[in-house]
Amino acid sequence: MSGSIELPVWLVVLVGVLALIALVDRLLTPSVRWFLRRRANRAIDELNVRLQLKIRPFGVTGRRIIIDRVAHDPDVMAAAEEHAREEGMPVEVAMEMAERYAREIVPAFSAYVYFRIGTRLARWLSTATYRVRLGYSDSEALSKVPPDSSVVFVMNHRSNMDYVLVTYLASASTALSYAVGEWARLPVLQTLIRATGAYFIRRNARNRLYRRVLASYVRMATESGVTQAIFPEGGLSRDGRLRPVKLGLLSYILSAHEHGARDTVFIPVGLNYDRVLEDRSLIAADDGTAPQSTRQKTAKTIAFLWKNLRLRLAGRWHRFGYASVSFGRPVSLNAFLAEKSVTQWAALDEAEHTALTQELGERLMGDVGRLIPALPVSLVAMVLDDAGKEQLDRLTLKARVDALIDRLIANGAHVHIPRTDRDYEVTVGLRMLTLRNIVSETDDGLLRITQGDEPLVTYYANAIRHLV
Repeated sequence: MSGSIELPVWLVVLVGVLALIALVDRLLTPSVRWFLRRRANRAIDELNVRLQLKIRPFGVTGRRIIIDRVAHDPDVMAAAEEHAREEGMPVEVAMEMAERYAREIVPAFSAYVYFRIGTRLARWLSTATYRVRLGYSDSEALSKVPPDSSVVFVMNHRSNMDYVLVTYLASASTALSYAVGEWARLPVLQTLIRATGAYFIRRNARNRLYRRVLASYVRMATESGVTQAIFPEGGLSRDGRLRPVKLGLLSYILSAHEHGARDTVFIPVGLNYDRVLEDRSLIAADDGTAPQSTRQKTAKTIAFLWKNLRLRLAGRWHRFGYASVSFGRPVSLNAFLAEKSVTQWAALDEAEHTALTQELGERLMGDVGRLIPALPVSLVAMVLDDAGKEQLDRLTLKARVDALIDRLIANGAHVHIPRTDRDYEVTVGLRMLTLRNIVSETDDGLLRITQGDEPLVTYYANAIRHLV
């Protein structure tokens, strides 16, 4: 039996395209994927030769694989069953929620994006905005960190520039995986941030299933030796002082000690700025007067950028002073537990876990606090803040700043003195405050804080007040 069948041209073309796609998917795509993966692995091997803290296999494992591992972790599955019972839903629906949370959290690290784009962008942005200085660094102790340990950088949180600044300064030694808040979940920005190894978290999430998924990912990353960076304060300081320790991420990191054989080493990091980009917004949020709508916040950001762009085009723009980072002596979790006579972390009950986590967190933040560099604006601001309503002339200001520097050095604090000239230190700090009209000078040579900007001066003074 023979005959002919007529088909429309569009249908023949469609079938041909689908067949070509199937052919590419079956024959060419696996080969291309293998080729790209091979090149990526070779690049990572070359990077690991020069990096002190290596990129671990977990960090470059396929994102889909890690999502499945997290979503099907026994703790997560148990939490899903519990959530299903509490909410009266099928377990399958709860498991789908857990997988959705995992997709939201798990990064998609790309060594190329991190080192070729991320670190270069971080360097350009840091040096274009600030005069970046490395403060104290215990290089000898840092060089002795065991190469097979899980390393966690513990930092104070002054600005969203913290991510950029520390990424730039640490790029010669390692790739850092940050926990970033929901502020970074913008359509294009989140793709770039996820590719740098950062993972997204909901800061105030009370959903136990979500917290269990997050805990599972952080524990797996720690067990696998991924180098992480955390802010135990849980958010930006709104008054300049160090905030109380929040135990969430730290407790998840410590839970890896129950399963992993490797030690976890914490490296305290202290940061300070002559100008925090968000300072006025943070102070307004602290006293409850901050604008709440996204539109208002966006308008303020655009106005700030436009103002600085006009100043730059007019040749009147100055960098925002100094930004400095100090790296302290590493703290070994094994040594800490041995000091507390704890032989098996898994044998402790929940109350003992919480107490030890709290103690370790406070110890680490104490180390971080002592590392915070004293910069020109903080020194000048502290003297003006302590003077209260007393108006000082420049000579008196310099004498009091000089005495403050002596006290700080006696207490073991790191003071950044530009050009090793204390007079210039005061000049630089005062110039930053006068350029912003926070401080003005009267006709008779007396300095006074602009009315309404007293909290701003206190904010910068608080950055180093604990050092005195």
